[in-house]
Amino acid sequence: MAIRQHRVSADVKRRTTLTLPADSLKQAQRIARARKVNLSTVIAEALSEGLRVHKASERSEQVLTAYRTAFEGFSEEELLVLDGVDLKPAPERS
Repeated sequence: MAIRQHRVSADVKRRTTLTLPADSLKQAQRIARARKVNLSTVIAEALSEGLRVHKASERSEQVLTAYRTAFEGFSEEELLVLDGVDLKPAPERS
């Protein structure tokens, strides 16, 4: 008996219905006309870019949370030393 494996490719497309704000739709249509591509292409590209930005934002938040956890309990002065920043005024020279 053969086992079928289904691979999901990035090129697989599915038809769906979206409800969009009228101004967003008009702007996407203008872009599609200017670039001489179909509306689906413009919307797919915009969605992909939005998802990429969202993923990067989530990753940044994860890094920040890990940083906060790693240095939890350190005083402000200890954190400044770790960062290599010393904001104390230099002693006056005579």
